[in-house]
Amino acid sequence: MNVLIPSALQSYTAAKRVQANGDTLEALLAELDRRYPGLRFRIIDEQDRTRAHIRIFVNGEQTFDLCHPLAPEDEVVIMQALSGG
Repeated sequence: MNVLIPSALQSYTAAKRVQANGDTLEALLAELDRRYPGLRFRIIDEQDRTRAHIRIFVNGEQTFDLCHPLAPEDEVVIMQALSGG
């Protein structure tokens, strides 16, 4: 499936988009972390929750559920919230 990586995390992937597989969001993130060590920790905290500044969308719908099922044709977008003043 197609995964869009936010610019702040592209230092891990060296790409804006990557292809990865997983039956669930958790499996997808595990696959990404195997290929790009440390990436999952920037997205998911120690309590297995999406970090406060991260949003994950599957086919345009936001999800926080790591058990969210995925299909090979899905598009996953990982976004990082902007802050500042």
